[in-house]
Amino acid sequence: MADLLARLARRIRREGPLSIAAFMAIALHDPDCGYYARHDPLGTAGDFITAPEISQVFGELIGLWCADLWHHIGEPHPVILAELGPGSGALLEDFLRAAATLPEFRRALDLYLVEASPVLRARQQQRLGSLGAHFALSVDALPPGPLLLVANEFLDALPIRQLVRGQVDWAERLVALDEGHRLVFADGPEHPALSLLVPPALRAHPSGTLVEICPAAAALAAALGARLATEPGAALFVDYGYFPSAPGPTLAALSRHAAAGVLADPGGADLSAHVDFAAFAAAAGAAGAVVHGPVAQGRFLAALGAEARLASLSAGASEAQRALLESGLERLIDPARMGNLFRVLAVTSPGLPVPAGFD
Repeated sequence: MADLLARLARRIRREGPLSIAAFMAIALHDPDCGYYARHDPLGTAGDFITAPEISQVFGELIGLWCADLWHHIGEPHPVILAELGPGSGALLEDFLRAAATLPEFRRALDLYLVEASPVLRARQQQRLGSLGAHFALSVDALPPGPLLLVANEFLDALPIRQLVRGQVDWAERLVALDEGHRLVFADGPEHPALSLLVPPALRAHPSGTLVEICPAAAALAAALGARLATEPGAALFVDYGYFPSAPGPTLAALSRHAAAGVLADPGGADLSAHVDFAAFAAAAGAAGAVVHGPVAQGRFLAALGAEARLASLSAGASEAQRALLESGLERLIDPARMGNLFRVLAVTSPGLPVPAGFD
């Protein structure tokens, strides 16, 4: 957006180059011109589509997965059910439809939607408001008590930093202005302290190596890990990413379902980066929780009975409906599409059995 671009340029001229994390935070969440402040990004009319919009089976199986965890933590009543970045509300709507087959579980749920976007909050309120859902701006705002937390394509939108191996130490890649007053990437000075931010296994890579880190994801993992170490519950994260930690740039922009320039239109395109599941798992585990996975999304959904649920839905469907149901689930589990690109990781309280789908 032109206004946000001008404001960014003025700030850089005044204060110097921005970290990529600062640029992402402004471009995505500026209250006046940020992407999530002004856009409804989901669906064919938006910029991307997520698994809950592709197949209802996705949310239904996650609902039953959480019901199983609820049983293993002693069936507390109430139990907080929180979704991070609920998007259109489709996942939770499908989740609750499955939960309705287990009346005691459904009655125990105290619903919380953690959402920063006012545009998406309005959409969620319209879809889920009658269910008594509460809104929260962060995980820290959730009340204490037993917790079941779900996050689909949430971690990839958290701000990242990029570090580049120099001749001696590491430097940070920044957002600066060129002579034509255009936003460009530029490397800051090398500094020994930056090496400490790089995962240990990657520190010895040669000059020119780029590594992405996500302090916000690590902080979230540590906070959840500490909570689940002392209060019963589990958290389930589904996202595209990699395991183990690996070098290489993944930061990308998306507009109208097509790739766009990361710096070309701040506030006008979605920004995201692949999730380093190894770093996230390490932070959660160090805080006292138990981590399971990650496993491929296709394998996870298949283990939870995706094909059986598809057969049940298809039994009473028309030919056109069956074709839609089959194509949607195939998109989610096919290794060549979303089945391997997306991964699933669970964080649980100590002492619980291995959750379904992670055997």
